[in-house]
Amino acid sequence: MIDPLAGAAQLTVDVVYASGYVGVAVLIAMGYMHLLVPTGVVLALAGFLVGQGHLSFVWVLVASTIGGVFGSLVLYLSGLWIGEESIRRFVGRLERFKIVYRSDLDKASEMFERHGGKAILIGHLVPGITALVSIPAGLKRMPIYGRFMVYTVLGSALWNGSHIGLGWALGAQWELVEQYGRIVEFAVLAAIVGGIFWFLWRRKVHR
Repeated sequence: MIDPLAGAAQLTVDVVYASGYVGVAVLIAMGYMHLLVPTGVVLALAGFLVGQGHLSFVWVLVASTIGGVFGSLVLYLSGLWIGEESIRRFVGRLERFKIVYRSDLDKASEMFERHGGKAILIGHLVPGITALVSIPAGLKRMPIYGRFMVYTVLGSALWNGSHIGLGWALGAQWELVEQYGRIVEFAVLAAIVGGIFWFLWRRKVHR
């Protein structure tokens, strides 16, 4: 039996090599929408190509962030227009393909309920949630312009940038990103949380 994830990984390699920045943007958008595209593989390969001088880090980051924002907006509009029950039924049908699980959607919803707009930034950096946090934002009709867009761009850029940098650092061993990706994700998340606490502490001290 053919493993669809393995086939998708090989397809991403072919597309990135053939299409460059455009391919990165399209694949990342698909990955954010959980369409069987391993975003970590795409970004790590792009990072390797950056290290080889074939691509520019800045433009890979821009392309991947555009793709991430687009994918997040599609999920947001799904929550806004389709509704929770229909989305949950659809996700339930996808569970057998191991693409996405209702438990992931539950985690994203719980995070949004707990942290509000900040969950858009934090969720993008949490494995298993990432752009899914855009769905509860749409369900709650969070305004697109303002915090949603700012946090989406920032979260996507941090997630993408960390994986591009990891692929760059690993070089020819970029495929090992699947082993070390979680470590990087949690490290970036810890840095963000630490930065938030430091900012709040500084404000308190000044007051």
